[in-house]
Amino acid sequence: MTSYIKIVGAALILLMMQGASWAAVKAPPKQMSQETKECVKCHKKNNPGLVQMWGSSRHYGANVGCYECHQADAKDPDAFIHDEKKVKKHISIIVSPKDCSNCHENEAKEMQKSHHSEAGKIMGSLDNLLAEVIEGDNGMVTPGFPDGISAAAVNGCWQCHGSTVKVLKDGQLDPATWPNTGIGRINPDGSKGTCAACHSRHSFSVAQSRQPENCGKCHMGPDHPQIEIYNESKHGIAYRANREKMNLDSSKWIPGEDYWAAPTCATCHMSETKNQPVTHDVGDRLSWNNRPPVSKKQGWVKGTMGWEERRDNMKDVCQSCHEEGWVENWYIQYDGLVEMYNRKFGKPGVKLMKAAKPLMKGPKFSHKLDFVWFELWHHEGRRARMAASMMGPDITHWEGTYDLGKNFYTEMVPELRELIEHGMHGSAADKKAAKNLAKVLDEVLNHDSHKWFLGKEDPKKAAERKKRQADFKARYKKTGGSR
Repeated sequence: MTSYIKIVGAALILLMMQGASWAAVKAPPKQMSQETKECVKCHKKNNPGLVQMWGSSRHYGANVGCYECHQADAKDPDAFIHDEKKVKKHISIIVSPKDCSNCHENEAKEMQKSHHSEAGKIMGSLDNLLAEVIEGDNGMVTPGFPDGISAAAVNGCWQCHGSTVKVLKDGQLDPATWPNTGIGRINPDGSKGTCAACHSRHSFSVAQSRQPENCGKCHMGPDHPQIEIYNESKHGIAYRANREKMNLDSSKWIPGEDYWAAPTCATCHMSETKNQPVTHDVGDRLSWNNRPPVSKKQGWVKGTMGWEERRDNMKDVCQSCHEEGWVENWYIQYDGLVEMYNRKFGKPGVKLMKAAKPLMKGPKFSHKLDFVWFELWHHEGRRARMAASMMGPDITHWEGTYDLGKNFYTEMVPELRELIEHGMHGSAADKKAAKNLAKVLDEVLNHDSHKWFLGKEDPKKAAERKKRQADFKARYKKTGGSR
């Protein structure tokens, strides 16, 4: 590793940091610190891969080494003296966003106010109830959890969303909470998140962080299948066909200038455009929140960026490759799907579950209806909305709206009717609740969106659809095709 590499690396670090104000560190070190050199001596012997990753990084080129990132104050809760004989300095295992902010101040600030940094809040959600109680038990006992914790939560939810890292008496970290690179991890210094969730240590490759697979570690599966949607979309297809043209390791990375073959997750949600700087707040360009049972327009929280500004930010990205009319029409299509979901399934579902609650005896998820409704909005509803947002038509339909319709009419409605039937034979309070639920269900099913289920579809619309079906069959009969 030559001095030339160091010089180039330092220049790249400074270029990468353009536009960001520095915090505690005003410039990269002029030479590698003695403390770091001592660290490298041992780790090169014991963990050669780790040292080689760092050696290929821009950090190495800028003389930013082990000690510069891992140094700690003696008063830090996770500080300890790593090697009494050699280094004799306090270090901490965890490098938190607060530590990274010594050089990357703006990036850390953006991260701290982003939804990514709040991902650890899942520990109080339905997902964690499932992992801790329904799926798991308290059989995993550690010093930090003497009464036990669920291994399902530790190995599942926490690895994407983040753990609350517990520090033991000797400065070591509780094994239930570390290792962990969850994006919303609660660190011993009070900061939230981990930069290493996206910028994998110890190479911290910008090219890796820009690839869609990097996000796919967490953004996948039945409840938020963004990587599957991306792979199905025209964007994903173009990316795989033209990966070598993406210029992924370039310091300047503007769509339409430095690359034009395809966008990645980073392109749309974080990276620089000709009009916008890089952002580490991944919500700055999202106008809909499609995670809850009913989609919300972003910007409802006081003091945060508004709906129109977020939407304009994303349109700016789109227009790097698409003309304005295309972008506007696409948003009409996307909004139509989200609003249809809210109107037909989201809002009615919330209303029905509220009416059903007095009749659902026992704890949460002890009733089949709990699971049916949870999967309707949390799995199928999200898949439909998220796939529409990323132009994944097959997932929007067959894994989204089709499953929504099938399970709403053949699972949720029968469960509600059974609740009503049982309630009518119960106590006076049960009978009252059953009558109210029956009334709400009747109102929902008599809405224009659901009338077909009762055999009340508008005759004119039914006739129009039958005519289209007849025309379709006639066309294929002439050509010899069939379906």
